[in-house]
Amino acid sequence: MFTVFGFYKFQKIKNLKKNQKLLNNLLINKNINGSIIISEEGLNGSISGKNKDINASIIRLKKILSIKEFDSFNNSKSEFNPFHKPKVKIKKEVVPMDLKMLNRVKRKNTHVDPIKWNKLIKNKKTFLLDARKPFEHKVGSFKKSVNPNIGNFRDFPKYLKKLKKDLPIAMFCTGGIRCEKASVFLEKKGFKNIYQLKGGILNYLKKIKKKNSLWKGECFVFDNRVSLKHGLEQGTYSICGGCREPISIKDKKTREYEEGVTCPNCFDKLSKNQKSRFRMRQSQIYKAKLSGKKYNFQKEFN
Repeated sequence: MFTVFGFYKFQKIKNLKKNQKLLNNLLINKNINGSIIISEEGLNGSISGKNKDINASIIRLKKILSIKEFDSFNNSKSEFNPFHKPKVKIKKEVVPMDLKMLNRVKRKNTHVDPIKWNKLIKNKKTFLLDARKPFEHKVGSFKKSVNPNIGNFRDFPKYLKKLKKDLPIAMFCTGGIRCEKASVFLEKKGFKNIYQLKGGILNYLKKIKKKNSLWKGECFVFDNRVSLKHGLEQGTYSICGGCREPISIKDKKTREYEEGVTCPNCFDKLSKNQKSRFRMRQSQIYKAKLSGKKYNFQKEFN
């Protein structure tokens, strides 16, 4: 069994290249896979490994970067390692919005725990905003939530500017980091009643039982588990080999679905040449499976 640990922290980080090397060596030495993004404004990561190795790595990571506590974190279990390899990247921002998070002032009572969240979003006056990408929203979301239908998070501020300043705005995303940055943007624009789901959707699905839940569907995650259900159990979605978007069991029953090649999302978008290349790739995967070998494009989920 593997532990999957997600975390983020907004805090000034210096010597990025040096810290990148230290963190990369740490992951390799502890047999940890996954990705960590570091920038001058902080870090964001999702890593996986054996529980004792994850715990030791987190202690060491905090020491390297002089972090006392993460702004938010979550952990779950997986029967397989959901990441292929370790990666540590340096980026201008951990969440691309052309907005610096340094020297911000945290407002109290804006991070709402899952139980209070239910009460907040039941209020008809609350504007419920899904801050994720459209394909994530399609896999699952809170009832009556609104998704901006924006593919690039850099374009999110254009949408936020259109919202009414007098309405209570409740935002949510997978682990909380995208909302963290969006809420600061709104505060700078004069919005007062801004709330975000503490710990994100993953924290909600872990703490709220299905019978008391206002969540519908599953939660997309950026690893080979693809989606999670209540209790953070592995979901039913997989990834299309053609467009790399999540596909449901229902999608697999359509005429547009061909394993490793197309799905209803991309059947009419891919060229004949692309489909031919994907079929060749899938053929290599089948041959590798039959011989018991691992293939580069082989997925680690069913």
